[in-house]
Amino acid sequence: MKNIAQKSILALFLLAFAGLWASAQVKVGDGIELDKDVHNFGEILLGSGPVKCEFQVKNVSDKPIAIYSVISSCGCTEIEWTKEPIKPGESGKISANYSNDEAPIPFDKNLTVYFSGMSKPKILKLRGVCYEKAPSLEQVYKYRIGALGLRSGELNLGQLRQGESKSDVIEVYNFSSNPTKLELRSTDEQISYKISKETIPAGEKAEITITVHSDRKKWGKNKYIITPIVNSVKQKDFKVFAYTLENFSNLSEEQRKKTSMPRFSSSTYNFGKQKLGTTIDAEFELENEGETCFAVYKCDTDARRYSHSDIHPVKPGEKGKFRVHIDTALMPKGETLVIVTLTTNSAFRPMVNLFISGYLE
Repeated sequence: MKNIAQKSILALFLLAFAGLWASAQVKVGDGIELDKDVHNFGEILLGSGPVKCEFQVKNVSDKPIAIYSVISSCGCTEIEWTKEPIKPGESGKISANYSNDEAPIPFDKNLTVYFSGMSKPKILKLRGVCYEKAPSLEQVYKYRIGALGLRSGELNLGQLRQGESKSDVIEVYNFSSNPTKLELRSTDEQISYKISKETIPAGEKAEITITVHSDRKKWGKNKYIITPIVNSVKQKDFKVFAYTLENFSNLSEEQRKKTSMPRFSSSTYNFGKQKLGTTIDAEFELENEGETCFAVYKCDTDARRYSHSDIHPVKPGEKGKFRVHIDTALMPKGETLVIVTLTTNSAFRPMVNLFISGYLE
């Protein structure tokens, strides 16, 4: 098996994984489909030369669309895109060329894409890990499920807007000297997945495309569970995270101006000094300065144990308040900061962060 692994790691790095990974379609607004919104170059060697990829852009609307501009977050990435309007049913592309001459570190680059007919740009991602010398397969695929290895036991898809889906691709490597069968199961209706090879040959890898679909029953921070089955044996769960927000992309500028606008009297509640185990009751007050009713879809915090009072809708020009209850029993002593995140119907503030601070003794 060691010889297989040594030969495989050399082949993987010479090919730089080719960057051609299957992915589910990604909707952007009502009229655009991308073949992916994240491209992962995998492991590449510093100084081995630039790496390239493409994003396919399909017009699924009944009128032409245009890619106005694509801006890279880094001067190390050159961008080209289809300049002429894309007719209904036809496709264009966005090409990215990453110089691969920075440093032996992980990289995560943003491409900000401006489409016609959309008030907000779409963010595309370029990811990978650059090494000075090739790591071993054991170092790359360090999270084990039976004879198979993954890079990590979880996947964070970031923000997901209602009406859209978000995908990413992960790799799985077979450390066994025998072919290994992989199955996936989940009870979450919002998640789907596809395995490129259900039976993975010895010393080879497969790709898993994981997609989370938005659902108006789910808001804010959400965790989705996938259970791997390796050679008919159930393995520890794989976790997928996404943060679901309202989608305001179809609103006109005039409609945006008329949405709700929460103004909090203070974004921080300081409880001073309290004994460990005390329940903190933090109260927040707000006034709706917008022209429509303000509503909170979900209240999340990073505390291990919490609850909150009802958060009632607030009419234009009126005030409201609510409380967040933090159980400090399992928290460490010393300076404390809890982040409260509200997912709202406000185009101005679709996600609001509030803070609960103090000292536990």
